[in-house]
Amino acid sequence: MKKIGFIGCGNMASAMIGGICKTGLFAPEEIIAADLNNAARANAKEKFGIEVTSDNKDAVNRSQLLVLSIKPQYYAQVIGEIAPLMRPDQIVLTIAPGWTLQKLDETFGRALKIVRAMPNTPALVGEGITAVCANDRVTEEELEYVCSVLKSFGKAEVVGENLMDAVVSVSGSSPAYVFIFIEAMADAAVADGMPRSQAYQFAAQAVYGSAKMVLETGLHPGQLKDMVCSPGGTTIEAVRVLEEKGFRSSVMEAMRACTKKARGE
Repeated sequence: MKKIGFIGCGNMASAMIGGICKTGLFAPEEIIAADLNNAARANAKEKFGIEVTSDNKDAVNRSQLLVLSIKPQYYAQVIGEIAPLMRPDQIVLTIAPGWTLQKLDETFGRALKIVRAMPNTPALVGEGITAVCANDRVTEEELEYVCSVLKSFGKAEVVGENLMDAVVSVSGSSPAYVFIFIEAMADAAVADGMPRSQAYQFAAQAVYGSAKMVLETGLHPGQLKDMVCSPGGTTIEAVRVLEEKGFRSSVMEAMRACTKKARGE
């Protein structure tokens, strides 16, 4: 019996498996991953030394914690395939936006232990943040266990399920906004004469360092912003233009649209 099984060997599964192996939470021989794609299986086997299979049912039968790390559009098909094999003592971990605990219950058609999680792509570098909620069949100890797995590639926070759609916009999708911001800053630096590779380095490190200041100082982001904005200086002039162009409002509107999409509105 494997401690954890994955259905799907894509980017998010790779991030999770990589974190688990790196921290030593599970040994590679305690992990199994199923995928129909030959290249994905070969990559997972070569990179992590885990057991791989093309049979989803094999992963179900041989794992205690089962992660559905496939795209949301395949959930109904895969659940229909594996539902008859699921055991009451198994824990199912899902990572698909829009798939509520109720919808998962109805689709499985069985009383199972289900945990919903919403990780993000910085998990690939061990800096993910994952929101977690569970149905009432999952014990407190089991939820802590699942969180320990998710913390192997970043942070994990238990939230109410009513917040999961907001989590999609604030952390699940937000790396894309940050990448656009970094790209735009680098483009401006290139326009001012900086070599592109150097521009990306400066822009990315500035974002990374700023985020670290928020997390480690405990100061309000507004306070940290004020610390950089000297009277009559260059920074407050840049901030003035950002506000004039609707920077803050654009971010808020984009995130609201993302949340609505996650809710299926």
